[in-house]
Amino acid sequence: MERRLVVLAASAFIVAAVLGSAWMTGQFTTPAVDRTDGYVSELAARDQPWTRLFRISQALSGLACLGGVALVPRVAREWPGWLALAAFGLLSFASGVFPLDCATLSDPTCGLRGTSFAHQAHTVAGVLGALAVLAAMALLGARWGSWVAWMLTWLSLAATVLTLAGLVGGHGVGLAHRALLTMIAVWLVYVALHLLVAEDPDDPYALDAPRIAPGRLGGVGSARVRTEDAARAAGQGRPASAERVDWRAGRGRSASAEGADRAAGQRRSHVVEQGAGPAVLITVGPGGAWFHWDAVAVRLARSRRVIRFDRPGLGLSPGSPAPPSLYGEVARLAALAPAHPEQVTLVAHGVACWHAEAFARLHPLRLAGLVLVDPVCAARRRPLPTARAAGRWLPALGETWGATAVARLTGPATHRLLTGLPDLSRIYSRGKVCAAMAGEWLARRDMAADLHRLRAEMRFPDVPVTVISVGDPGGCPERLAGELGAAHVRMAGSGGRIQLHEPGAVADAVLAASS
Repeated sequence: MERRLVVLAASAFIVAAVLGSAWMTGQFTTPAVDRTDGYVSELAARDQPWTRLFRISQALSGLACLGGVALVPRVAREWPGWLALAAFGLLSFASGVFPLDCATLSDPTCGLRGTSFAHQAHTVAGVLGALAVLAAMALLGARWGSWVAWMLTWLSLAATVLTLAGLVGGHGVGLAHRALLTMIAVWLVYVALHLLVAEDPDDPYALDAPRIAPGRLGGVGSARVRTEDAARAAGQGRPASAERVDWRAGRGRSASAEGADRAAGQRRSHVVEQGAGPAVLITVGPGGAWFHWDAVAVRLARSRRVIRFDRPGLGLSPGSPAPPSLYGEVARLAALAPAHPEQVTLVAHGVACWHAEAFARLHPLRLAGLVLVDPVCAARRRPLPTARAAGRWLPALGETWGATAVARLTGPATHRLLTGLPDLSRIYSRGKVCAAMAGEWLARRDMAADLHRLRAEMRFPDVPVTVISVGDPGGCPERLAGELGAAHVRMAGSGGRIQLHEPGAVADAVLAASS
C-alpha cells in the first residue's frame, strides 16, 4: 500500500504540472495578452475570453499539488521542504480563486479605476507562491543532494530575477515569467520521478520515534524497561529518570511472543510492566494509550504485577501493515500474559472487552479473572468489504504528511476535550495514531462477527467476572453481565471514562477478581 501511495503522490504532482502549464494554449487563444511583456496570470483575468478555463486549471493545479504533498510518506528532516511545497499549492489554488480584474501589463487602462480585493489577493498570492516554490526547491534539493534538483533550482531563481528585472525595466516580463513557470512544471515532474525511483526507507516506522515527555518514560512508579531503548527513544545518552520504557513485554514476554510479532510483520509493541505479585494484564479501549491507566496501575502495583501495552499504531507502539482482527488481538494477549500454569487477571475497556472475552473462551486455563470496564455490545451487523479494503490502506496513510498535519492540528486538542488530560508525550499528534483508531473502528463489524461465532463454538469458562459500567440499568453491560454470570457494578457520573474518574473502584474490582 505504501508503494501505491507513492505512485498516487507522483501522479498528483504530474497532474499539477500539466494543469499548471495550461497557460501555453493561451498564447494562441488570447492574443490580447502580450507574450513578451504580459504576465501569464493575465490570461485568467476577468475580462479575458478564456478566464474560467485558466482559473479552473490554476486552482486544480494547486489542489493536485496539495494532494501530492499529503500522500507523500514522511521522511525524517524533509518536512520544511514539503511544507513549502504545500504552501505553494495552497497559494496556487488561491490564485485561481481570486483572479485579476484585467490584464495588468498588457492593458494600459487596467487599474485606472482602482482594483478589487480579488485582484490584490491574486497579486500577493502570486508573489508568495513564487517564494514558496523556490524555498521548496532549495530545501528538498539540499536534502536529496541531487544535481538535477539544484540545476532546476538555480534556473528557477534566475528566471525569478529576470522577471523582477523586466518589471523594473519595463520589458521582457512575459518571457521571464513564462520561463519561470516552465521550470516549476519541470521541477514538479522531477519531484514525481524522484518519488518513484527513491528507495524505500529501511524502517519507515522509525520516523515515528516517540516524543516522550520528561518524567513519563513509558509508565509510572517502578515500571521496567530496557534502558537502552528508553534512551534512544528520548534522544539521550541515558534515561532522565528511574522510569523506563519497554518495547516488548518484561518478564512475561516469551520468545514465542517476539516470534509472533515477526511472523505478523510487526515491530515490537510498547509494553510497561510494574509491581510484583499475581499478574494483571490491562488492554485499553479504542484509541487509548497506556498512560490513561496510570492511576489504576499505581494502586494495583502495590500488590500485583501490572502489565500494560499499546496496540499497533496506538500510544508508543509502531504501526502494523495488517488490519486489526479479533484473533490477532487474542494472540497478542496470549503472548503478553504469563505462561501456563501461571494465570492472569485480564482487565479490558470498551471494544477491547471483545478481545478479553475471546481470550477467556480460547485460553480458559490461563485466566484467573476478568474485569470488563464499560463494555460495548457486539451488534450483529454484516461486515463490509469496503471497510476491509479501507482498513488495508490506513496504516500506509498514517505515515503520510497529510495524516501528520491533520493529527497535529486536531489530535492533542481532541484528546484533552475527551479525556481532560494533557497529551504530554504528544501521542495524538502523530498520524499513525489517527490511522490506527480509524482502522480499529472499521474492523469492528468483522471482530463482532468473529466474536458471535466464537460464542457459539466455545463455552465461557467458570472464572470470576466483574462488569463495571455507567448509565441507566438494563443496557448492554447489564445484559452482558447476565450472559457471563458476572457481578455488575454500576457507576454514576463518570462520563464513560471510569478508569480516569474512578480509578479506585476499578482497582478494587481487579483486586477482588485476582484474590
